[in-house]
Amino acid sequence: MHDLRTAVYGRLQRMSLAFFTRTRTGEVQSRIANDIGGMQATVTSTATSLVSNLTSVVATVVAMLALDWRLTVVSLVLLPVFVWISRRVGNERKRITTQRQKQMAAMAATVTESLSVSGILLGRTMGRSDSLTGAFSDESEHLVDLEVRSNMAGRWRMAVITIVMAAMPAIIYWTAGVTLRAGGPEVSIGTIVAFVSLQQGLFRPAVSLLSTGVQIQASLALFQRIFEYLDLPVDITERADPVRLDRIKGEVRFEDVTFGYDGKGGPVLDGIGITVPPGGSLAVVGPTGAGKSTLGHLVPRLYDVTDGRVTLDGVDVRDLDFDTLARAVGVVSQETYLFHASVADNLRFAKPDATDEELHAAARAAQIHDHIAALPDGYDTVVGERGHRFSGGEKQRLAIARTILRDPPVLVLDEATSALDTRTEAAVQQAIDALSADRTTITIAHRLSTVRGADQIVVLDSGRAVERGTHDELLERGGRYAALVRRDAQLEPTK
Repeated sequence: MHDLRTAVYGRLQRMSLAFFTRTRTGEVQSRIANDIGGMQATVTSTATSLVSNLTSVVATVVAMLALDWRLTVVSLVLLPVFVWISRRVGNERKRITTQRQKQMAAMAATVTESLSVSGILLGRTMGRSDSLTGAFSDESEHLVDLEVRSNMAGRWRMAVITIVMAAMPAIIYWTAGVTLRAGGPEVSIGTIVAFVSLQQGLFRPAVSLLSTGVQIQASLALFQRIFEYLDLPVDITERADPVRLDRIKGEVRFEDVTFGYDGKGGPVLDGIGITVPPGGSLAVVGPTGAGKSTLGHLVPRLYDVTDGRVTLDGVDVRDLDFDTLARAVGVVSQETYLFHASVADNLRFAKPDATDEELHAAARAAQIHDHIAALPDGYDTVVGERGHRFSGGEKQRLAIARTILRDPPVLVLDEATSALDTRTEAAVQQAIDALSADRTTITIAHRLSTVRGADQIVVLDSGRAVERGTHDELLERGGRYAALVRRDAQLEPTK
């Protein structure tokens, strides 16, 4: 089960970002923990008993045949009926088990979401704690109902089997008596007594085998749920003979790029052509839903293009080996993720062998060293779940420090300052300027104050590049970009 659990986790690590945007975290956790745990419990509980019971049944049936094959046939004549009944019961429990595991996953997702720091803050500040508790109670009650139904499913059928098998000695005595009265082959009293004794010894392992069969059949629901994940197609794969770049200059090209989500709806990006020279800076702006973040996600292959190609130093990113791509491209997004670990451990996620001096240098460049040093435990301070001990700006600067440690030649900044107030944005922008120096930088921006110095600015609208140029050139044209700048200027006093 360890190998299976690891295989599922490894498979999920290779899935594209699209899978995780449509799947609840609790659902994934439940399949890895609960479903595989249930399979392990089934295997553990049935493996030993299955072998011993099967051995007992086979040995007993052989002995019964040696005593009297006719009585053995009578004893086993109902066996196909018993097997059919147990299969019906197993199918019923399998169906209910599938429903139970789905409900368990839904409940796990509810716990993960509502009992996170963000969930607690939302529930309490909105006065919805009691409502959330009530909703959880309903889900828990439904789960209990399914567990009871799973345990009770087919009990009366299995009880009938038990009663019939318990009555088999009487049936054997009756059969032997009828045979003797009819003048059939003589059966000695000793043979009958020995046969009934063997039959009674057959009773317990036979019933246990049927119950084990039901249990195994029900557990197939768990196997199906696990293999649903193992059978998922992996969208982002490495070529059989990928290209490895030892030295990366950092030229990024979008060549007639089109992208859509699973072929549903219209294209999110349509015919995008952009070149960013090594060390150059590109800013991508536009209204919400224009495809800005999606464009940035294509560079590190969080998604693959539908048509066209994205190249790094002239090589299609789909042809690069994963290690080259990971070394080449760093991403700092609006939603910074920090592990529930120390500051140092979070920073070393980018470079496990980084020295303390390297950590301090990266933190200084990101304008966060003084704050970390002032903490009671310094770099050993645990950041809390998702970094909730730090403000939004502090988390962003930690993420920037982490990326500085990685030292990628290409940098994608995905609205890294859009959720920050003006004062914090200025501090984070200083860190970004330090990070962007001498790197190819692609900035996905909501606030236009962060893009004025870009070498080129591309305005996206409905997935198409409708304008491009420098800040001054686009202002002079008085088009979409100029309108966005005017809107930004009107909003500025409210920040």
